[in-house]
Amino acid sequence: MFAPFTSLTRAQRRAFIASLAGWSLDAFDFFIFVFCLRAISAEFHTGVKAVAEGIFLTLACRPLGALVFGWLAERYGRRPILMLNVASYSAVQLLTAFAPDLTTLLALRALFGFAMGGEWGVGAALALETLPARGRGLFSGVLQEGYVIGYLLASIVFAYAFDRVGWRGMFVIGATPALLVLYIRFGVAESPAWLAGVSPQRASAAALWRAAKNNFATLGYLVLLMACFNAFSHGSQ
Repeated sequence: MFAPFTSLTRAQRRAFIASLAGWSLDAFDFFIFVFCLRAISAEFHTGVKAVAEGIFLTLACRPLGALVFGWLAERYGRRPILMLNVASYSAVQLLTAFAPDLTTLLALRALFGFAMGGEWGVGAALALETLPARGRGLFSGVLQEGYVIGYLLASIVFAYAFDRVGWRGMFVIGATPALLVLYIRFGVAESPAWLAGVSPQRASAAALWRAAKNNFATLGYLVLLMACFNAFSHGSQ
């Protein structure tokens, strides 16, 4: 079962770690907000329901971020856009700590959703295009578990740090994923599949439309499948 992992090269292992860490820390930042709903509502003298609109805004803006960052990753490479992704959602997380009112906080959560929207697609592309074909099913499954890791990490940090730092301090802690950018910058190579096919025309709107059109049935099925999975997941939070 673990043979595919033990046979990885150094470059493949680092790409996998970067993708897993990026997705885990993405979830970590998302769930910090969920855990702090009551504290935020108390400070802003409003109901939990009003603050929870931030969850809706985050999830609603994720598809937009996925489209934009996905297009950028096709044009400029997986590695630099993954760094931009992580830096963006970390920066918005830090700004959330200084939100003066509910309106500002909700606007920042929308921006956070946009920033985090591209992380999974870009990170998974970098990892799976770098990893060997044998074992990609296992690799992709483990990568998806990064969301669970992020949830557990957020719950542990909340349990031990919230009483000391409050909800604003939690969001400052939530900015620490920015350090992952340094690891990606100095330790992770670009996707060999992307490097092999670099072309100014490869990410044109027409090319992307043709790819979607030629694989419409598969694409539609996968979008519907993931929509159902996310409905089950986020609907039970």
